[in-house]
Amino acid sequence: MTKALIVIDMQRDFCPGGLLAVADGDGVVAPINAMMYEYDAVVLTQDWHPADHSSFADNHPGATAFSVTQMPYGPQVLWPAHCVIGTPGADFHPGLAVDRADLILRKGFRAGIDSYSAFFENDRTTATGLTGYLRDRGIRDLTFVGLAHDFCVAWSAMDAARLGFKARVVEGACRAIDLDGSLDAARDGMTRAGVILA
Repeated sequence: MTKALIVIDMQRDFCPGGLLAVADGDGVVAPINAMMYEYDAVVLTQDWHPADHSSFADNHPGATAFSVTQMPYGPQVLWPAHCVIGTPGADFHPGLAVDRADLILRKGFRAGIDSYSAFFENDRTTATGLTGYLRDRGIRDLTFVGLAHDFCVAWSAMDAARLGFKARVVEGACRAIDLDGSLDAARDGMTRAGVILA
């Protein structure tokens, strides 16, 4: 079975010093780079938001970062502005071996909807195109690493399992935000979805 490493959102804004920094986010760069050569394909995802993105707290008068609002597609955490198109924070971490990537998939570029998963936007129906890419290449075995464990990594892995891929998350190569117990909830959701936590 052809296998791929899916590296989720290893970008400056999610690393220490960034606008939505995940604690020790840069601590997974070296392990991820080392893993890349064990796989037939490497896919990098990249958050890619316009400045007026609806998931940014600043775009909701009176809202605070990390509060939750209702969107047409359901509840949405309002984040600090991050990974804005054309800003340094949207760039990959400078230590990441970007030249090893077979595909760079940008997500979250539609202003009205967020996109945690590498496969679908948060309405759970708008596809990113990753499913077709993997199936056309005969890739069925997926390993997920990156940031953040409890949001974009978890959503991606659960979607992969739901779509019939073999899905595994290497937890030592992930870091979490852990917002109000979100890490435990994500781990439980992944386990129930059939994702292997390694």
